[in-house]
Amino acid sequence: MKKEKDISRLAFLVILTIILCFASSAIAEGLSPIKLPPPDLKGGKSLMQSLQERKTSRSFNTQKLPIEVLSNLLWAACGINRPDNGKRTAPTARNWQEIDIYVALEEGLYLYNAKTHALEPVLKRDLRRNTTTFLQPSRMQVANAPLQLIYVADYSKIVFGANEEDRIIYSSADTGFIAQNVYLYCASEGLATGVRAMVDRDALSKDMMLRDRQKIVLVQAVGYPQ
Repeated sequence: MKKEKDISRLAFLVILTIILCFASSAIAEGLSPIKLPPPDLKGGKSLMQSLQERKTSRSFNTQKLPIEVLSNLLWAACGINRPDNGKRTAPTARNWQEIDIYVALEEGLYLYNAKTHALEPVLKRDLRRNTTTFLQPSRMQVANAPLQLIYVADYSKIVFGANEEDRIIYSSADTGFIAQNVYLYCASEGLATGVRAMVDRDALSKDMMLRDRQKIVLVQAVGYPQ
C-alpha cells in the first residue's frame, strides 16, 4: 500500500511539474531568450575613480541601454569570473549562489543566467513601475529607468542547517555585494543607479509569480542620468 502511495505521489509531482512548465512557457510566449555578448573586461574607469564617483541617483532618462552595456552590467553584478569552478564576481555564503537577478525591461521580465550569460524569458509584461509602488511622488522619476534589477533570494538553496534568521542575514549581505558591483560599474560608465528597499514585496512577488521560498530583497534602477 505504501509503495502504491509513493508511486501515486511521484506521478502527481511529475504531472504538476509538466503543467507548471507549460504554464510558464505560455506566460512568456512571445518573449525570446537574449544571448548576451561577452563582457568587455578592458573598459571603464579605474577602481579608485569609480569609488570616487559612486552615488545614488533618483532621476533617470528613458533611453534604453544597449545590449553591450546590459551584458557588462550583469556580468559585473554577478557573472562568472572563474569558469573552472563557476564562482562569481560577487561572493555568497558557502557559495550557495542563492541570489537571482530578475531583469525588468519594457519588453518583459527576464532572469539572468550567469552560466550561459543570457536572459531567460519569464513574463511578457512590463513590471518596472510595479517596483515603485511605495515611492513618494517627488521620487517617481525612478520609474523612468529603462532597467529595474530585482534581487530575489531563493531560500531553498540555503541549506546545511541554516535557520530563518541565517537566511535573512546571508541573503541580505549577498545582495549588498551584488548591488555594490552594479554601483561601481555604473560609476565607471557614467550611468545612473539607485538601490531601494521600499518595495511592495507581496504584490511584486505575486506579479512575478515567485515561489513561496523566493523572497525579494532589494530593487535597483539603472539607466542614463536625467
